Amino acid sequence: MTQLHGVMPILPTIFTQSGAVDEAATRRVLDYIVASGAQGVVFPGLASEYDMLSVEERLHLTARVGEWLGGRVPFVVGGSTGDTNEAIAYAEAGTRAGAVAAMILTPKAFAGDLAAMARFFRAAHEGSGIAIMLQNAPAPMGIGMPLEQVAELAHHEPGIKYVKEEAPPSGQRITRLTELAGDSLEAVFGGAGARFVLDELTRGARGTMPACEITELHVNMLAEHAAGEEGRARDLFERTLPLLNMQAIFRWRLTKAVLQRRGLIDSAYVRAPGPELDRYDRIELDALLARLADLLPLEAPQGALA
Repeated sequence: MTQLHGVMPILPTIFTQSGAVDEAATRRVLDYIVASGAQGVVFPGLASEYDMLSVEERLHLTARVGEWLGGRVPFVVGGSTGDTNEAIAYAEAGTRAGAVAAMILTPKAFAGDLAAMARFFRAAHEGSGIAIMLQNAPAPMGIGMPLEQVAELAHHEPGIKYVKEEAPPSGQRITRLTELAGDSLEAVFGGAGARFVLDELTRGARGTMPACEITELHVNMLAEHAAGEEGRARDLFERTLPLLNMQAIFRWRLTKAVLQRRGLIDSAYVRAPGPELDRYDRIELDALLARLADLLPLEAPQGALA
C-alpha cells in the first residue's frame, strides 16, 4: 500500500465566469500543485466545492484528474456524501482513476449511530477496494466526531487506514487519536488550512492537506521541519499565517483570488455560498501577497502551465 505523507493539497474545481466547469484551468492548477513538489493531491474535497458539483460532474472530473496525474503523485479521491451508494460510486471511480485512498467526511445522517457509521465506511471500502481516509471536520462542515468513536471505527473497520483530523484543538486531538488508535491507522493528517501545521507535525501528524494556493511554501515548510530546521520552518509558518487566516474567512474565494493573481486561472467564480471579497478585502489581499513576494512571485512555477 502506498504510504501517504507530506503536503497533499486539495485541488479546487475551477469554473468559467458563467459557472461551468473549466477543465483546462483545473488541469493547470493540478500541474502547478505537482510542479510545486506536493507529495499527493486530493479531489474533490471541501475546498473543491464538492457539494456544489453534480454526481455526473464529480465522476467525470475524478476520471480526468486521474488521467492528468498519470501516476506522478498519489491521488486521494474525495467520496464525501451522505448516501452510501454514492460514496461507493465515488470511491469506485477513484479506483478506476488510480486513486490509492478515498477521503470521506463523516456523514451527518449517522451522527450518534456508530453502527450505521461503521456500515457506511465498510461499504465504501468493500465496494471500491481502496483504503478509506475518515475526514473528521467540525460543524458545520462535519460533525466533529468524538475521538473515542473515531478510534473504535479504526479498530473495527480495517478499511479505515487514515484520518484527517480537523476538529479543534487539532494538535491535541491528533496526539490523543494516535494514542487511542494505535496500529489501527497508517497515519493521521492535519487540515484546517495548515493554520496549525507545525503543532500537528510535532504531535505526530504524517502531513497536511490544505488548500492549494501556496503549495510550494507548504512543501518548503515541511521539508525544513523534517530536516530539523525548526527556525526556518517557523519563519515560513509565521509569514504565511496572515494569508491563511484570511483564507479561513473567505475560503474558496480567497484560494481562487490568489490563483487568479498568480496567472493560473482566468475566472475566480465560486458556486458555493459565503462572504465575498469587497474592495477593501482585495486591497488587504494584495498587501499580504506583497509581503510574500520574495517567496511567492505572482506567477506559476516553471513548467506548471505546460
